[in-house]
This record gives sequence, C-alpha cells and structure tokens, in this order.
Amino acid sequence: MAYWLVKSEPGTWSWEQHAAKGADSWTGVRNHQAKAHLKAMKKGDKAFFYHSGEGKEIVGVTEVMKEAYTDPTDKTAAFVCVDLKAVEPMKNPVTLAAIKADKKLADMVLVKNSRLSVQPVTAAEWSAIRKMGGLK
Repeated sequence: MAYWLVKSEPGTWSWEQHAAKGADSWTGVRNHQAKAHLKAMKKGDKAFFYHSGEGKEIVGVTEVMKEAYTDPTDKTAAFVCVDLKAVEPMKNPVTLAAIKADKKLADMVLVKNSRLSVQPVTAAEWSAIRKMGGLK
C-alpha cells in the first residue's frame, strides 16, 4: 500500500462535505506532477485530506476506491481523477506549522513543495502524522 496527501480548499470541497458524501471523484487536478501521482494511486491506498488555503491542516483520512480514469471535468481529456472514500477524521487536525516544527518531517513533500495538490507520503511520515492527529 502507498500513502498520499490530497489538498482541497475548504470553501470549495471540505472534509465535512467529503465525509457526508462518503465517496466521490477527485476531479479538477490540472498539474502534470499531481496527475502522475493520481495515476500511481492504487485501489486501497490511503491519503491524508488536507485543507489548503484557510486552515492549512490535515483533517482526515481517505481511501482510493477507483484508480485513475479520465477526469470528466477536463474538456481536453488530458487529466485524470480517482475516486476517494472518506475513512476517518483526524481526532486532532495536524497543522502545517506542527509538521514544519517536527524535524523528522523536514523532508516531507508538504514541507518542500507545499503547493503540489497531490503528493506522496512515506510510511514513516504517515505513521508520525497519524500519531500527531490522535489516530492509531
């Protein structure tokens, strides 16, 4: 299993909306590096749900339910999406400031390239952040 982080502006698509819907297509990604990460996702992979813009915090865990397919919101058919299902909220949201303050997370993509909307997370980072967020 691989681990990921997906970002959304809470005013556009929040964790609360994602959790209420249960599962939905992760559409609208228009960055080629992020597209490559979407294409690498496999069914069963887990991802942190990150509120970008306002909040700047990891607020939940979601799971890949359907692997990459053509994004129906892309008229050029150049980009892909995946289907994600909400798994669980973080008991304590993990802020970007808290992640940056933790030296063992200094090499995390979120710290080095915080603008990338879909990014990989290592197993060690996954474990550390789950612990910070109050999850086992």
